[in-house]
Amino acid sequence: MSAAPTEIRLRRAEQALEVAFPDGARYRLPAEYLRVESPSAEVQGHGPGQKVIVAGRRHVGILRVEPVGNYAVRIVFDDLHDTGIYAWAYLRTLGVEQEARWSTYLAELGARGLSREPPRRA
Repeated sequence: MSAAPTEIRLRRAEQALEVAFPDGARYRLPAEYLRVESPSAEVQGHGPGQKVIVAGRRHVGILRVEPVGNYAVRIVFDDLHDTGIYAWAYLRTLGVEQEARWSTYLAELGARGLSREPPRRA
């Protein structure tokens, strides 16, 4: 189990969550990144190899961050996704692996002909 963050700050204008840990590690996690890496079954699936590539979330924002016990937070996004429980260890992993995960995500979008931009409405 990972240590609880010393600070979690929602930066609405920047569409990001800042998370600081007791060892001094500090991460700025954009809302789009948090949304496409949601730990929810809707995104991660129910087993290995079932992860869904979530496209069209470039402008997603965070409505609120809610505590879940002493081990996690639930993030409510403005696209109304709210089923992911972000445990402290997962938030740290997202910070540590941000560059690699983001590169993989962008490559997957490209390989599938998808875009970060939301679909245009008719």
